[in-house]
Amino acid sequence: MSDVSGGTQFPCAACGAPAMAWDAAAQRMRCPYCGHTAAVQGGAVGVPAEHSVDAAQSQSQTGYGTAVRVVQCQTCGATVSFGGADISTHCNFCGSQHVLEQDSQRNVIRPESLVPFAVNTETAKQKFDAWIGSGWFRPSDLKAMAKADGLAGIYIPFWTFDAWVDSQWRAEAGYHYYETEVVVENGTKMQKQVQKTRWQPAHGHRRDHHDDVLVVASRGLPRKLADRLATFDTSQLRPYDPNFLAGWQAEEYAVGLDDAWGHAAQKIESAQRGKCMNDVPGDTHRGLQVQNRYSDKSYKHILLPLWISSYQYSGKAYRFLVNGQTGEVSGEAPTSWIKVALFVLLLVVLIGGCLFGMTALSDG
Repeated sequence: MSDVSGGTQFPCAACGAPAMAWDAAAQRMRCPYCGHTAAVQGGAVGVPAEHSVDAAQSQSQTGYGTAVRVVQCQTCGATVSFGGADISTHCNFCGSQHVLEQDSQRNVIRPESLVPFAVNTETAKQKFDAWIGSGWFRPSDLKAMAKADGLAGIYIPFWTFDAWVDSQWRAEAGYHYYETEVVVENGTKMQKQVQKTRWQPAHGHRRDHHDDVLVVASRGLPRKLADRLATFDTSQLRPYDPNFLAGWQAEEYAVGLDDAWGHAAQKIESAQRGKCMNDVPGDTHRGLQVQNRYSDKSYKHILLPLWISSYQYSGKAYRFLVNGQTGEVSGEAPTSWIKVALFVLLLVVLIGGCLFGMTALSDG
């Protein structure tokens, strides 16, 4: 909710300056005064602990493990934590100026692992400049009007879920066959092979494991937009260490564990239905019914890196995102309806010309 500066304070072992921060390019802590770098102790890639969904609060630490300040956007509701002496003046999620400092002593579940930023500020800005200038249907003045001045690196909260699922399915399997029938076409009787379907009852069972089903826990970031960049490699998760947040911001989760599990279950059930659909024998099917039974449900609360910019065009806010691990981009952009109308008109002219040419050939 402010530019990427300040952050949690960690002193430099070389010059004593209390301003070391995580350097995305170097993948180490760096002092901006003397250039000294240091590794994050205990932050090696490992296997994060999984926790039972049914016993969540009793087994989780709370807070960020370091002193932070918290601001909340009064427009979109995003709650962001940051360290240092910075004061937030606007919301990076929606561009609103209505932000208020909040009580930082929340009893929120502490993230236990994260993927550190690997895309630095310069690369993120280059990604924005390339993306904002692309797209034929965008307004011609969009690149000049939209600036990534508010581009901020923010750790976004996610829940990940694992579960075993036993699925019982039942359906009618359809088998195609052909019969010769006499049909009338253009006033002429003729024999034709007609496809028909023989229906038979079918049922089955399968057992599948779902690993690291991601559910965004942000309030400031729309789920559809976040899901476009949910291509993180969670095998690179590192145990949570406050050092990784130095110089960056972190949003508190706004979607609780119970609600997040509900979203994850929807994703899992959709995937299971697709798997069961493929198990139905025959050429087609109808009336598929699937019953799922879950076991060994577990979760992790993690932070994933995103570069976020909210820019204004014609009085409306649009969001732009860069995956802070992979560099993949996604965003919202206005549409030039004049260009759309010109494109449609061009298609009409081309189609009309083709039809006229075909008519002229047939007449000739």
